[in-house]
Amino acid sequence: MVLEELKRTIRDVPDFPSKGIMFRDLTTMIKNGDALTLMSDELAALYEGKGVTKVVGIESRGFIGGSILAYKLGCGFVPARKPGKLPSVTIKKAYAKEYGVDTIELHSDAINENDVVVIHDDLLATGGTMAACYDLVKSMNPKKIYINFIVELTDLDGRANLPKDCEVTSLLKY
Repeated sequence: MVLEELKRTIRDVPDFPSKGIMFRDLTTMIKNGDALTLMSDELAALYEGKGVTKVVGIESRGFIGGSILAYKLGCGFVPARKPGKLPSVTIKKAYAKEYGVDTIELHSDAINENDVVVIHDDLLATGGTMAACYDLVKSMNPKKIYINFIVELTDLDGRANLPKDCEVTSLLKY
């Protein structure tokens, strides 16, 4: 299975969550064992040999690919969560979304200056959530930060909202 075949395993759902939106449903890809294996191998190949020590996965779909990536790289996994979901001391960042304002949190001790971090989410649309998560991780002064997505919706130009000094990768582009 090649990446274009992987793309064909993603279901398009018109008018979700609202009229005019074409939702890219990755659940149909991850339920397919061959597609899940290919996605996992391709994600890991992007970061092999880069010294990654932590993968930050953004709630909730970023937990899936992020935890797989952490496992494949033999490093730790850090959940980036909605407010009130993490049990210890947190740092947080509010950000604008297509549908209003939201907040994301990390444990205050999740990242340190010796870490090389990949921040992972399933899909890049406008980039607001990722930009907020990047700011949180950056405030913890890691050695290096990478940003990764499984799918990128290029017509929404979400990369324009991400830091220019950070390597951003996505497996599939629409």
